[in-house]
Amino acid sequence: MEFLSLLILPYSNSQNPLVVLDPLSCILIPLQSYALAHSFPFSITILSMPNPSTFFANKSVFITGASSGIGAELAWQLSQLGARLTLTARRRELLDELAQKIAASGKLSPLVLVADVTSDEDMRSSVSEAVRAHGKLDVVIANAGFGVVGSFQKLTLDDYRRQFETNVFGLLRTVYAALPAVHQAHGNVVLIGSVAGWAATPGASPYAMSKFAVRAFANSITPELALSGVKITLISPGFVDSNIRRVDNQGSFHAAAKEPIPAWLVMPTNKAVRQILSAIARGQREAIITGHGKALVAVSRFAPWILRVASRRIATKSGGYRSEPQSS
Repeated sequence: MEFLSLLILPYSNSQNPLVVLDPLSCILIPLQSYALAHSFPFSITILSMPNPSTFFANKSVFITGASSGIGAELAWQLSQLGARLTLTARRRELLDELAQKIAASGKLSPLVLVADVTSDEDMRSSVSEAVRAHGKLDVVIANAGFGVVGSFQKLTLDDYRRQFETNVFGLLRTVYAALPAVHQAHGNVVLIGSVAGWAATPGASPYAMSKFAVRAFANSITPELALSGVKITLISPGFVDSNIRRVDNQGSFHAAAKEPIPAWLVMPTNKAVRQILSAIARGQREAIITGHGKALVAVSRFAPWILRVASRRIATKSGGYRSEPQSS
């Protein structure tokens, strides 16, 4: 006897969903009617997707660039979900403040390590300490990065090298150092990219190039590492409230620099991080964060001529969407 069985996955906003059911009744009622009309036994199986509130509990998570912005908020929210954290960045005082805040909330105090993603030894030793402290490494989040901006004719090869050294090679160092332990745990590798990896704009060619490279890297290694049970999630944020637009082309932070992006366009960090953690827990291949980010990606895929026209106007009027930050 033939048997009709329907496997239902909850709605996912990943770019390649297997089944999109919204609402479920649009699918269930016609299928049930068809099954009854043809005398097929009919069953429905509903699978639940992992929830961040349970997925990260007791997981060992390693975060680069954890001293501020998205990295710091990731650390805070993960700590509240019961993760065992290793936080790395160059600014020890900010890491210590964050660790104290986490401990004061009653959660496990994180392992704090001063490390620079441009150093092979820093990454190797930091991952080794994380595994030694927590006994395993389940999730690595390659978050460290900054943006070099300016017109091409005013930039130098050194500017491009500096950008790639952190945003591309720093990310690679992090993944190479962490992968053996993550592989053993059949865990997750999270790469922080940007919608700039989908839609390049005038005045930010080094940054856009670096993020296109990160997206290409993610697309290449996702099927490779899936064979060994390692999941890759590429996070591509639009404008999120962080300090990246207060870091100059040399990588120096300017606390007093003004935010060049209108406030209505900037997503709060805590909201962005909730979306990021949900994507990681679900094993989503890529998550575009922010509504305007999703719109830009859609335009770049289906109507790229619109971006070309907008880019010409930006180049003509201002040369770029923002200038290099300076202390006032």
